[in-house]
Amino acid sequence: MIRGMGLYGPGSIEEFDHMHDKSTLPPVSSTSAVAKLRERCAAHPGSFIWVGLQDPDTDELREIAEIFELAPFQVEDALNPAQRAKFDFDDSGHGLAVVKILDYVEHSSDVHTGQISIFIGSNFAITVRLGAGGDLGGARKDFEADPSLRSNGPIAVLYSVLDRVVDNYVTVADEVSIDVEELETAVFDTGSHHDNADRIYRLKRENVEIRRAVGPLVNVAHDLVELRIDWLPALMRPNFRDIGEHVLRVHDEVEGTDTLLLTMLTAATSLQDLQQNKDMRKISSWVAIAAGPTMIAAIYGMNFDNMPELNSPYGYPTVLGVMAITCVTLYRAFRRSGWL
Repeated sequence: MIRGMGLYGPGSIEEFDHMHDKSTLPPVSSTSAVAKLRERCAAHPGSFIWVGLQDPDTDELREIAEIFELAPFQVEDALNPAQRAKFDFDDSGHGLAVVKILDYVEHSSDVHTGQISIFIGSNFAITVRLGAGGDLGGARKDFEADPSLRSNGPIAVLYSVLDRVVDNYVTVADEVSIDVEELETAVFDTGSHHDNADRIYRLKRENVEIRRAVGPLVNVAHDLVELRIDWLPALMRPNFRDIGEHVLRVHDEVEGTDTLLLTMLTAATSLQDLQQNKDMRKISSWVAIAAGPTMIAAIYGMNFDNMPELNSPYGYPTVLGVMAITCVTLYRAFRRSGWL
């Protein structure tokens, strides 16, 4: 459904207020308003449209595609929630960007993934959001409040959305790093280690979600940082370079986190094996200590007539003394060897 739309120009919002037509809540249920807005945009050179959709069905997005003459294969990519993040623009800066949305869930330490596709044309920008995350309300407000940003046209919408999405990458990566630090402390704690491997595996899965979002953007990030994308407006290149630097920072953090988690998994497994070995040595020690009295009791439990000490008045305490001496001797020996 259409969550918002607006007609913007290089001047302030007030100067173009008579051209500004947007709706956020309740959602617009028809694409007819978009078609009318498209006609108004054509009548005002220098203006452009930003249409935002959330979880559109196939028919709705195809109607939008017909209005703005979008490439069919790019429309299919925008509707595919499993689409790999990508930048697909021609030399004029027209095309499609697909980026993943990341949201960190505080109470469960999970990372949820969504998707935003941004279509950029000569006088329009269309954002298609799949999933509950990635609300662009804040990005639209910031965009509307900055006349110098709007003066760059639809490319400014691409920047506004990417800036919000990539900043969230940084936030999510930092939260996962905090979880990793807490887990690292737990791994080398002297307490129980039985659930550390499971926690490490869960964190590795969350880190994979970040890697899937950031990894495909690394080459584009290098191009942004090194200013190799010619179709970007000169005034906006520093802005996009900042986005590229954030992507590379998150990518480096993800790689470092993955290596650290792998090391922690190895350490946790080794510590768990060591703990199990200690437990087995303790069990073996106590079994050995109990074996002496058990053997003596088993011998004297035999019902034979001719056995030593059976008729001796000191036989019973003597046997108990031998059992006690045997147990104490073995206990001290195991203590000295570190088994107990």
